[in-house]
Amino acid sequence: MSETRRLLEAATALSYLLHESGVPHAFYGNFLTSVLSNAPQAHAIEFGHTHPFRRVRDALAGSADFTTTNSPWTNRLHATYRRLIPPIDIEILAAGESGPRHLDDTTVMKLQGVPFLTISEFLRAKLKTWMIRGSEGDAHDISYVLSRYWNRVDINRIPEQDMGIFVSRNSAVSPAWTAVRRKYGM
Repeated sequence: MSETRRLLEAATALSYLLHESGVPHAFYGNFLTSVLSNAPQAHAIEFGHTHPFRRVRDALAGSADFTTTNSPWTNRLHATYRRLIPPIDIEILAAGESGPRHLDDTTVMKLQGVPFLTISEFLRAKLKTWMIRGSEGDAHDISYVLSRYWNRVDINRIPEQDMGIFVSRNSAVSPAWTAVRRKYGM
């Protein structure tokens, strides 16, 4: 089983439990680019939700497949899916940390039955993280998604100054960003 398939299984199981408990949520990170590209490998699952971690812990409390670990120093919750070997760790972030504060039909899309941030929200969140860390992995994710899905980008959700800096340091994405700007008459 490919790593992306394993992560999809864990994400589907987690999403089911959260949905049943009424906890809005969406996945993103390198996991989204792996699903979009049908890549066999993915590095991690990142996930945002709109409620305090207590709601997530309560949703997973009765599950034999998940355990949770709070990380107060980083304000993260880790859910570990134990049905597969090796187990899969899912990092849970509070909504608004890098993605949108409110998760609804305008910020979430479904891929293979799993809720992910929309293309625009994914780019916004990744760009925000890239501006802070300058990670090559984040740059690769932004470049991949923008180059292939530029026609699904809502320019109103993308910080133009940050994207200008990104494009100046990653010139291969310039044609896609120019196409987005042209689409909006800029």
